Amino acid sequence: MYSRIIGFSLKVTLLAWLICMQACSGKMSPKQQEINNITTENMIQRIEKTEAEWLAELGPEKYRILRQCSTEPPFTGKYVNHKEKGSYACAGCGQVLFDSGTKYDSRSGWPSFFAAVNKTAIKELLDTSYGMLRTEIKCARCDGHLGHVFTDGPKPTGLRYCVNSAALQFIPE
Repeated sequence: MYSRIIGFSLKVTLLAWLICMQACSGKMSPKQQEINNITTENMIQRIEKTEAEWLAELGPEKYRILRQCSTEPPFTGKYVNHKEKGSYACAGCGQVLFDSGTKYDSRSGWPSFFAAVNKTAIKELLDTSYGMLRTEIKCARCDGHLGHVFTDGPKPTGLRYCVNSAALQFIPE
């Protein structure tokens, strides 16, 4: 019985790894490409720049987070305890992602939101880094890494968009 469970777990892990590798390498099936095109590129005008252009525009810290999928240490970002009314946009391209009305204190150390302003503004990807299964969130317009989304958030959505402050810019109401 244990060998079946281990075999099943191994298959699930390998499948997750394969999906991640396809997404990271850009090698997607024609059907996956079609779905990706329908859900993001046809709805949002994409921004494409070279890595040198991104680095020059963003600076080292924002570049590390937005373009290299890094993270800031918990409780250090400027928006963790931010309470002003307004919108939070992508620091890479200015696309509005979250509203202050959906921000809450998750006590995780990063700004957290229970809903996105527009679901098509954020794309979700499987993240298997560090031996974990998580859902990475990226800006659908510029492909900037924002953070992760978890299913342990408050009602009404049950979601917790856990976002790096450096990936955001605040627009006051």
